[in-house]
Amino acid sequence: MLVKGTPILFWQVRWQRPNCISGLDMSEAGLRSYDRTMPEELNRIITDHISDHLFAPTINARAHPPSEGIAQERVFVTGNTIVDSVHQNMQIAWRKSAILKNFELEASKYFLVTAHRQENVDREDKLKGILDGIRLVAEKYKISLIYPIHPRTKRRIEEFRLTVPARVILVEPLGYLDFLALEDKAALVLTDSGGVQEETCILRVPCVTLRENTERPETLEVGGNLLAGTNSEMILNCVDRMLSAKKDWPNPFGDGHSGARIAEIIGGTPKTEALI
Repeated sequence: MLVKGTPILFWQVRWQRPNCISGLDMSEAGLRSYDRTMPEELNRIITDHISDHLFAPTINARAHPPSEGIAQERVFVTGNTIVDSVHQNMQIAWRKSAILKNFELEASKYFLVTAHRQENVDREDKLKGILDGIRLVAEKYKISLIYPIHPRTKRRIEEFRLTVPARVILVEPLGYLDFLALEDKAALVLTDSGGVQEETCILRVPCVTLRENTERPETLEVGGNLLAGTNSEMILNCVDRMLSAKKDWPNPFGDGHSGARIAEIIGGTPKTEALI
C-alpha cells in the first residue's frame, strides 16, 4: 500500500492488524516541522518508521528518517508528486474552471486565504490574530481576499464571536481544479496549509504562511514563502515583503516525474533519471 501525507488510518491498521497490509510505502516521507503539538507531525513520524520504502520529496527531507534510526537504504529522493499533479492539472483547471468569472475576479487583483489547522483556529487568540492581520492587509491594499472557509474555522469564528474583516469574501470549500485556478492567478496567498505552500512555490505565487514553523523549509530557502505566525503586524509585514520580492525562484520539489520514479522503485525497475 502506498500512502501520502499524514495518513493516521493506515498506520493504525498496520499497527493493530499487521496481516492486513503486506507492505507499506510512504510518499512525501521525511517531512518534519519539529512541532509535536501538531497531530500531523506525529502521524508522519510513525508512518515513516513502519514503512518499507520512504519516498522523500527533497534532499532535506531524506536526511530526517536516518537521523531517527531508519535505515538509509529504505529512503529514496523522488521529488514530490504534487509537482506531477500541478503540471498535469493546471491546463485542465483553466479549461474546465470558471471560478474567476463566477466570483467576478481579475487575475492578480485578489489575495487567496486558507486557515484550518486546529492549532490556529481552535485558539481564540490565534484565530483573532489571523483575522486582524487579514484586516490590516485588506485596508492597506484595498483588495478582495477570497477565503474558502473550512467548516471547523467557520464554527470557531461563530463560537468566539469574531468578526470577519470587510473585503473578505467567504466561500464554501472548493474542488481541486477551482482552487488550483484561484491559486494560479492570485497576487498572493496566505495559508497555514503545507500543500498550499508547495503549490504556490511551484506556481511562483507569493506565499505567506500563518504558522511559526513549516515542514516545507525549501519554500523559504528559495524565496517563495515567509513565516508570519498569527501576529497581525507580522502578517502585514510579510505580505509587504513578499509582494516586493521577485517571482523567479526555482521549484525545489522535482521535475514532475515523481510518480514514475516511485512506481519503478516499488516494481524493482528504476528507469527514470534520479534526482540526485
